[in-house]
Amino acid sequence: MGPKERLRAVSPDQPTVAAPTPPAWSPATGLGTVSRGTTPTPTTPQWQDRPSSGLGAVSQGSTPARRRSNRLRGPAALLAPLGLGLVLLLGWFALTAPGQISPHLLPGPGPVWDRLVEGLITRGSLWPYLRVTFLEAALGCGAGTVVALPLAVVITHSRWAAAAVTPFLGATQAIPAIALAPLLVVWIGYGRSPVVALCALMVFFPILVSAVVGLRHLDSDVLDAAAMDGAGFWARLGLIEFPLAGASIMAGLRNGFTLSVTGAVVGEMVMGGSGLGMLLTVQRDNNNMSGMIATIVVLAVLASTIYSLISLIERRVFVSEGYRR
Repeated sequence: MGPKERLRAVSPDQPTVAAPTPPAWSPATGLGTVSRGTTPTPTTPQWQDRPSSGLGAVSQGSTPARRRSNRLRGPAALLAPLGLGLVLLLGWFALTAPGQISPHLLPGPGPVWDRLVEGLITRGSLWPYLRVTFLEAALGCGAGTVVALPLAVVITHSRWAAAAVTPFLGATQAIPAIALAPLLVVWIGYGRSPVVALCALMVFFPILVSAVVGLRHLDSDVLDAAAMDGAGFWARLGLIEFPLAGASIMAGLRNGFTLSVTGAVVGEMVMGGSGLGMLLTVQRDNNNMSGMIATIVVLAVLASTIYSLISLIERRVFVSEGYRR
């Protein structure tokens, strides 16, 4: 009896069980058996779908989840600091009212404002000093970043390097910057170079710590998927790790550049120079309190402007591209 006769001999009341259909090949998973007559299409590794970020594309019809942000937006983001500044200004007026505090100890906002107008608008005498301090801070921050980022990569990918370097990094923070200034003068000499070196030393640690934290807290599934798709070390580092850790690195740059301005001022006051730190020293020797406060206000505005610009770059580049975790 052939196969067809055996099928006819089955009782009609007896249920027949259909043979399971082999699963078709899926381009996304690569599992199952390829159906007869079909040709599998080659797939592109998911980490190459977005070369700038190293992340796969969002599936069609799905909406990426957004983190809840407590940052003010619109006019409120401008009104909040203006309101706090107005409160501080009114408190300053109240403290320097006639009969409260001697003008030799704390001058009122009027004389300080006159010094600012004279130094920035009328005579413009503050601009050369401001330019020198900004250049020293920028060079120091750049030098510290160039050293901190490669070391952060080494610490993240090497347990031996992390165990060897980490204790010494904590010890370096116990040394005050003003104690290093005389040593830099002996080793390098006077001029702009020791001031830049002091700025680099001050920004090195916060940038390094922020970069290490960002690189260590990446999604391991994304890195493993990229490695399985054939991404090498440099491809993962440039296309996945650095973009995903960019927000943390930018946070370190914000804090580092602010500290770099402080390092430039301290270096000029101790080692000499031609920036705002040297101007503060001259004003202190002449007991020019209104001039000192005006110079400090300029330094505060400089640091705040740099901080805000780096924050704006971070929001435009990393948050808009979805890199912020």
